[in-house]
Amino acid sequence: MAMQFDADMTATSSSNVLGDQLLKDPFSLFAQMRVMGAVLPAPFPTSTQQKAWMVIRMQEALQVLKDSQRFTLDYAAAQDNALVQRMQSSQGFPLLGRSMLDVDGLAHRRLRGLVSEVFTPKYIGGLRPSIEQIANRLLDQVAEEGCMDLVEDYAYPLPINVISDMLGVPHNHWDLVREGSKAIVAGAGGRPITLDDRNADVRAQKIDAFGNYIAQLVAEKRHHPQSDLISQLVQIEEDGDRLSEPELLSMVGLLLVAGHETTSNLIGSGMLALLDHADQLERLKADLSLVPRAIEELLRFIGPVLTSVPRLATEEVDLGGQHISRGDIVIAAITSANHDESHFTHAAELDLLRSIDRHLAFGYGIHTCLGAPLARLEGEIAFTTLLRRMPNLRLNAPREALTWHGSLNVRGLTHLPVAF
Repeated sequence: MAMQFDADMTATSSSNVLGDQLLKDPFSLFAQMRVMGAVLPAPFPTSTQQKAWMVIRMQEALQVLKDSQRFTLDYAAAQDNALVQRMQSSQGFPLLGRSMLDVDGLAHRRLRGLVSEVFTPKYIGGLRPSIEQIANRLLDQVAEEGCMDLVEDYAYPLPINVISDMLGVPHNHWDLVREGSKAIVAGAGGRPITLDDRNADVRAQKIDAFGNYIAQLVAEKRHHPQSDLISQLVQIEEDGDRLSEPELLSMVGLLLVAGHETTSNLIGSGMLALLDHADQLERLKADLSLVPRAIEELLRFIGPVLTSVPRLATEEVDLGGQHISRGDIVIAAITSANHDESHFTHAAELDLLRSIDRHLAFGYGIHTCLGAPLARLEGEIAFTTLLRRMPNLRLNAPREALTWHGSLNVRGLTHLPVAF
């Protein structure tokens, strides 16, 4: 028999469960759910009336994320095109809709292989000096103030500086990129999960503007190629194969959104976690060589990705004591799996010396985040530079006054006032 939520949770509206509880305190919500089982009916409706399941323990989440045959991201291949049509932009291509994020099998291998031609470890490693320069420049701008909003002054501009420079996006267009990215994240990336549609029209306009801008940017790079990543993506070819125009537009959109949104949230949320755990913060300040290890624990403990991109079950399957029907939506709760008590000892505690064999902050399987090395490098530089230059950093607002933004997929601090 299917596990049911308790009366209080069932009585709570889906918008409150996801809009309030999930953003403010996902850890308590998921802890309550893990007591009930490994796979549970999702506590919200889907926009297509399909049944949705949340996979909230590590073992079952790994099964979903690594089995792209039975749990697919390729909606177009799995069923009719109704879901795909919901993602159409004004440019006539599905924004993020034919990128690596939305295909499986040979199509995914082809796209990832082509992009990997330019997104190499050597290329990422070579970015260290420029990222360090950006981090120091941002802190120079606030050093004499004695205080800053760590989100607006540091956590947001650092990764968007990096990804914009990589892709060749002019700095005066950042606001458009940021607003478009927020709209996509707030709408769960165009997927058929509806949190709150009150702002759907405004989001759609921002996504349209973002899609139009990407098309213009790609067209410009095609006619006037430079040394940036978009110009390289336009020109890459392997055995006569190239990215099609829709694939190229979707890829650039994915890189822009994923290239700054999650890393920005990691820096802000991770710093708050350290401020909340003074002993761990002192340990880190005493030995900054621990930062790379600390990044992995922060990703596990308070990583920005709450849930995976929703999958569709391609066949009937039993998972975690539940019977999943073909066409059901299946969502791996990344934050919950990363706090699974059966996988991590004292999972609810922040321990920067923890030995982690695996966390799911970057996903798992063939869809493991291609940008994970860049995010780790940015995080390492961001925390090392910040704590070296401002060792007396402290919260400069009541803890209870801090607010969160995001959606079913991604969560981050709205602001983080600090003094130093």
